[in-house]
This record gives sequence, C-alpha cells and structure tokens, in this order.
Amino acid sequence: MRASPFHVHVGRVLKSRDPRRERVSAPIDDLFVSGSEVPAGAEVEVDVVLEPVGATVEAIGTVSAPWTGQCRRCLQPARGVLTADVHEVFEADFVEGESYPLAHEQIDLEPLAREAVVLELPPAPLCKEDCRGLCAQCGTDLNEGSCSCEAPVDPRWAALDELRTED
Repeated sequence: MRASPFHVHVGRVLKSRDPRRERVSAPIDDLFVSGSEVPAGAEVEVDVVLEPVGATVEAIGTVSAPWTGQCRRCLQPARGVLTADVHEVFEADFVEGESYPLAHEQIDLEPLAREAVVLELPPAPLCKEDCRGLCAQCGTDLNEGSCSCEAPVDPRWAALDELRTED
C-alpha cells in the first residue's frame, strides 16, 4: 500500500527549528456539501509553511481545489476554484476539534485539507454573480433573453392595486 502524499515527516523541522515549505496535492474522495462538490479525481493542493513551536508544528498557508455544482438560480453547471487560508497546530497531545495529531514525527495534512475544503465549498453556487435565473412562470432562462410573462399579482396587495391611477 502506497503512503499518502499528505503524510509529511517533520522530524527535521522539529530538530533544526527551521520552518519548511510543503506543497502537496492529490485527490481526496467524498468532498461535497449540499450544492457543490470537488469532482472525483480532482487534485486538492495544500501549500503550507511548517513552523516548529516548542514540541508542536504549525501549518500556515492555503488549501485549494476545483469545485462544481448546479447554479441555484438557472440550474446550469457552475464551477470554480476555492482557496482557503489555514493556520493549524499539530501536537502529540492533540485535542479533537482544536488541533491535529503529531505522532512519530509525522503529520497528516489530509484531514486539514478535507476540513478546509468542505467549509469553503459553496452550499448554493451561482454560475456567475449576476445570474438572472429562470422565469417563475414559464421557466425561460433569463440569462438568454426575456420572456413575455407578466409578473404575478400578489393577492395581499390587490386592494392597493385598485387605488392606482393612470397618472
């Protein structure tokens, strides 16, 4: 079984006390939220500086990955690249939810990457910021042109519509 590219030996960092840059990338399975996902086989990149702080190692940098989804307004494909800033601690006596494990001078950057990506994935993606969506009456994609539908009358305001004048 091949070792994960996200497993990093940090013994030299801890002994020399010198920061070291690590850039690793590989696919990570099952990265998704309700509206978007990282496509299967897509590379997730972790670019961090590993800094020794006492008996711990801090990982400071970014995690990036491509994402795809369905536009919440027009239902067309949406895609982009997310980048998340990370500043995390790896320690032997780690506390779940507060730090990550450091064991046998090894750290695993995959849980850090997984958490950063899932928190940054858009839950309701847009194909573009100014997407006009679909007509609620006929379903025409308003990004491709307008439709001839009239806006529906809200019955709660019908009494006020009777007060309108031609002026």
